[in-house]
Amino acid sequence: MVKHPRTRTLRIGAGSSYAGDRIEPGADLARRGRLDYLVFETLAERTIALAQLERLKNPAAGFNELLDDRFYAALPACREHGTRIVTNMGAANPLGAARRTLEIVRELGLGPMKVAAVLGDDVLEYCLRHRDTLAMMESGAPLASYAGELVSANAYLGADVIVAALAQGADIVITGRGGDCSLFLAPMVHEFGWRLDDWDILAKGQTGADMVECAANVSGAFFADPGYKEVPDLANLGYPLLEVEADGTIIVTKLEGTGGIINRATCAEQMLYEIHDPASYITPDVVVDFSAVELDEVGPDRVRISGGRGRARPDRLKVSVGVKEGWIGEGELTFAGLGALDRAKLAEAVVRERFRIGGIRIEELRVDYIGMNSLHGDASPLPALPPYEVRLRVAGRTREKRDAVKLANEVETLVSKGPGMSSLPRKSVREILGIVSVLIPREAITPSVQMLEAG
Repeated sequence: MVKHPRTRTLRIGAGSSYAGDRIEPGADLARRGRLDYLVFETLAERTIALAQLERLKNPAAGFNELLDDRFYAALPACREHGTRIVTNMGAANPLGAARRTLEIVRELGLGPMKVAAVLGDDVLEYCLRHRDTLAMMESGAPLASYAGELVSANAYLGADVIVAALAQGADIVITGRGGDCSLFLAPMVHEFGWRLDDWDILAKGQTGADMVECAANVSGAFFADPGYKEVPDLANLGYPLLEVEADGTIIVTKLEGTGGIINRATCAEQMLYEIHDPASYITPDVVVDFSAVELDEVGPDRVRISGGRGRARPDRLKVSVGVKEGWIGEGELTFAGLGALDRAKLAEAVVRERFRIGGIRIEELRVDYIGMNSLHGDASPLPALPPYEVRLRVAGRTREKRDAVKLANEVETLVSKGPGMSSLPRKSVREILGIVSVLIPREAITPSVQMLEAG
């Protein structure tokens, strides 16, 4: 049976933008959005590497911990309205996520449904075999020169394998690592029958996808600046949706009655967010030129996006490699009242000497006075008057866990063996997972789709 591309407007909602994002906006889109597709984007470079560590501890884990919450909240409405779901909540374990999703479908009595797991982004074995020749994008040095144990390597897959899953009738598609925008582009390609080598039409779709892959950012989140850029009802932000036409014209909007604002300014800021070169935005699907994009306000909270241009997709795909880099020991104390800053400085001097006496091996040490210089360091202007309260933060990176523990304990010990302070301390010790990037040939990756069904 030949599928005939649709001619009517395609509606795609953005239900999340990171692993711990809010639940209710996506559920609201599922209920009221009249959506064809609901996308849950939840991954970042560090997120998937941490998920790989979880899977090493428990082979059944490694997918988004809020998968249950999101699907319990949104699946009934999606099933009622015929809305398909595309998500990267699979993280390090897409198949495990798909199996858990089937259990939820059965618990809710929503079958029959097809759930597709997109596999193939885990390329750790390839990177281990080729680490002498793979160059890190950050430094140009061989991956083998990076100190620490390689624990994960995930390639950014494109829209093509998601399109394949949709073509097989998947109601829900769950991926691991992929291009964020590919989650939104794939439904456009599938529904309109766009060719995967029609670079200009893919670029138009990618431009719209880029507007909403950070969800509420385009609705005023991260945009608000009181007195300069006002955003109404910021606590009730409406997450955005796309209205897509077959020719690639797209309107970004949000649900009526939700907070936030969508206008030319919010869209312009989002379009330039996290982009190294607006004329050459490299994605797994197409290289996009944003320089000719036009943003037109066509109604309240409605912006039309047009004019994106594209070039051929890259021959190599980016891979995020997770490396164990050691440990961080950290402690914080608050000093308040007259002389607070002087007492904080004395506390710093004491712990530095204690580190020396105790022989704590610290590879990197950072001391911050939160509220004074923790963001801009020496460039921070000095206060006109001594501060009435100061929070001292001491953090150190160590190769061995025991040194990180000693560091944190020395800060905590100041409670009874240092200058007078005004709050109980906070301390933590955590393992460091560093992230570096490499490029590998596209043909070295073999993505696949595994389909599961609930009757």
